[in-house]
Order: sequence, then structure tokens, then C-alpha cells
Amino acid sequence: MIEREQRIEQYFKSWIDNEPSVLTAIFDPAIVYTESYGPEYRGLDTLLLWFEDWNTRGTVLDWTIKQFIHQGHMTVVEWYFKYEYDAVTDAFDGVSIVEFNPENQIVSLKEFQSKIPHSYPYT
Repeated sequence: MIEREQRIEQYFKSWIDNEPSVLTAIFDPAIVYTESYGPEYRGLDTLLLWFEDWNTRGTVLDWTIKQFIHQGHMTVVEWYFKYEYDAVTDAFDGVSIVEFNPENQIVSLKEFQSKIPHSYPYT
């Protein structure tokens, strides 16, 4: 479980540092990556292309891990994400469901977002 957490931490840090070189060790070549708002990237080559393209227009300012939950070959990670994209800064909370292969490479990653600020309609 520690190795899986380290892989996820390395992945998040790669976005903050704009450093794609670690992605080939973290992800299985047949990765399927689903973003929180719908796009899906199939294969490591496509993931690397997306990473490069996104970082030409955006910057990840913060990607903080709140907690990990492990079960079998899956890890769920809750996080906070802040970014600037096309000169607009925004942030949201999120959760990723991460599936690992026997070599602890990520074979599937599905993101889900929760917009912030959160509201309390019955307070």
C-alpha cells in the first residue's frame, strides 16, 4: 500500500512540477484515465500528449492529498486541486479511484469532482 501511495504522490507532484518523465514508470502502457468532467484518455501515449497539451495552457498550483483508502488492487484518494488555466484560477475537491496492476502501475484512474465552496442549504 505504501508503494501505491508513493506512486499517486509522484503523479500529483509531476503536475505541480510539470515533469512528465515519471509517468512512464507510474502508468501501465494500456492506462485508461477518465477526468472528472468527461474526457477519457486511452494509452500512455495519449496520456502524455494530454499532459503536454494541458501544461502549455495551465499550471497546477496545488494538489493536496487528504486521505487514502485501500481495498484489494484499488486505492481511493481524496484530494484538493487548485489550478490556473487560460489565465483563470479555480479549485475543487475531488476523489480518484485508482486501479493497479501486479507491478503497482496504474491501469485505470477515474476522477470525480466536488465544486467548492460547499454550501449549507439547511443551516
